[in-house]
Amino acid sequence: MTALLEELEEQLSQLRAQLREARRARDKAAASRIRGELRRMEAAWEEALDAEEAAEAEVASGEQRAPSHAAAPPAESTAPPPRSTAREKRSAQGSIPVREQVHQALTLLGAPAAPKLISSVYEAFFSEPLVATKLASLRRDEERSFNAQGYARPYYICAALTHDRLTPARGLLAVSVWPLERRVIGPLSPRVDFLTHAVGTAEQIQRMTAAGHPPSEAAWQLLRRFALNIPGAYADDELDPARVISAAHTEAAVHRESDDAERAAAADRARSQLTDVQQLFGAAPLRNVLRDTGSADR
Repeated sequence: MTALLEELEEQLSQLRAQLREARRARDKAAASRIRGELRRMEAAWEEALDAEEAAEAEVASGEQRAPSHAAAPPAESTAPPPRSTAREKRSAQGSIPVREQVHQALTLLGAPAAPKLISSVYEAFFSEPLVATKLASLRRDEERSFNAQGYARPYYICAALTHDRLTPARGLLAVSVWPLERRVIGPLSPRVDFLTHAVGTAEQIQRMTAAGHPPSEAAWQLLRRFALNIPGAYADDELDPARVISAAHTEAAVHRESDDAERAAAADRARSQLTDVQQLFGAAPLRNVLRDTGSADR
């Protein structure tokens, strides 16, 4: 790891500690400022990581480049084929780790989502496969990493929390840097999050179109599935991202006040009742607590 990456990770760790203190002090202005700095620092960390990987790839490519010869074709060799490099193996399995693929898809969607949707979004917009079954153990792996390293990473793939028991919401993944209010799932949250997903998808299509990169057919199909389930988003067989965004915002406004209040109340309880790790990965379900208690009594 380069000195720049180490320095950025140290600064990220310090900023996360400052954010915790600001939130405990209920200093919203400071928390907002620190979140902005965190986002900028995370972007710088991503750029530094990309640059490091590009440099490694260039070195690997130079080592493998053989001199050209204008001679007859080489004779067949009985030697075993050369072993593929670690980077080539990584490319065969996907150019970036699964956790980073999930992070990119969730960032685009803007709200907790199920593995199947995360996989569909990544494949539609990033043109690489993301097998949903690989996500089955990801949250547990992330929790173990957090328990071992704390806030050493810029983000973790964590759980959405149920509003009533603050336990992990079944089958939903979220990003640790999101505020608790966004990660709590209340009675109206699945619909509100569906609308958020639709807006995120439509906005990404707009960005790609504006940049001169035509979205894939899979991206348009994904947006169509959202639009067909939002009143006023799809008419006359014409799919317009701006229309989808407008219709989603219109419906979300109906639910927003109640959903925000439910989420805020649950988030306040979580901050006062849960540890840092529980705020990310949820409290233990009651059946697990009872089982552990029973085991201790025996």
